[in-house]
Amino acid sequence: MDRTYKAEIVNMCMVYKDGLVLVQNKAHDEWGGLTFPGGHVEIDESFTDAVIREVLEETGLTVTSPMLCGVKDWVNDDGSRYMVLFYKADRFSGELNFSEEGEVFWIPLDELLSMNDRLALDMKDMIKVFLDDTLSEFFYYKENGQRRYKLK
Repeated sequence: MDRTYKAEIVNMCMVYKDGLVLVQNKAHDEWGGLTFPGGHVEIDESFTDAVIREVLEETGLTVTSPMLCGVKDWVNDDGSRYMVLFYKADRFSGELNFSEEGEVFWIPLDELLSMNDRLALDMKDMIKVFLDDTLSEFFYYKENGQRRYKLK
């Protein structure tokens, strides 16, 4: 039985220091709002190299030793899978700047969590996976034709 299928793999990285987190005001029609920087993993690229590259492209910072801390995933209607690898990093160098992906800035974590109307879709619950060592997955599933999610 063939168990292979198409998958699109992306990443997201929570860069943090001294009670602050680096957020991006994502300028995207389908999924905009405050989120963490990240992007697509290229075919010939390691997952870790991809998150380092994406954070650099979107923020000007070079993270070192990013730690994989979870995954967000779902199955698309065509049977392919979409996976977001969650990383966090507290070691970095460089000058903060932003790209066409959106403005980036430091913000206290408590303040970010209180900005419900400005957060990207489901971001508040995604942050739980970044912060809670007992959680490792944010999984979307369909129930009665509606997309729902659970944290595991």
